[in-house]
Amino acid sequence: MLNTWVGSSMVEQWPFKPLVQGSSPCRPTNFIGMDKLEKMFEMQRGLNVRILGEDVDRLHQEETAKWILNYARALQQEVSELVDCVPWKWWAHYQKMDVQNARVELVDIVHFVICLAQVLGMSADDLFNAYLKKNEVNHHRQDVGYVQKDETDSLHI
Repeated sequence: MLNTWVGSSMVEQWPFKPLVQGSSPCRPTNFIGMDKLEKMFEMQRGLNVRILGEDVDRLHQEETAKWILNYARALQQEVSELVDCVPWKWWAHYQKMDVQNARVELVDIVHFVICLAQVLGMSADDLFNAYLKKNEVNHHRQDVGYVQKDETDSLHI
């Protein structure tokens, strides 16, 4: 049996046991009253503590920079793996799209996006609010034709 962190609580978990329907520390099913993005952030924080041995909020500046690079590189790799799920070789007619694995790679990408957000000191609310602001900027860019880069249009995010 392994110990793992879920939120701020240590829980026991069986290794290599397939998840079954119902609630478990790794697969919560009761989200009543809890925002799903917040729950994802909580679960990722628990995994990060397990992997790093400490909360990313306690990293020194050099360690923070190191983990930003680590997570950015991991994101690049996961995006490459997602691309490999799609038949991108126009000259090869044998390829088929692997939707199931593409979904897995997308979830891996989300894991690392949340890791990056946490290393940068962002909560689920911070990420959501920044997304809303950036979405407004993107719509404005489309409204005006986005013919020239405006270095100041995202400073408020």
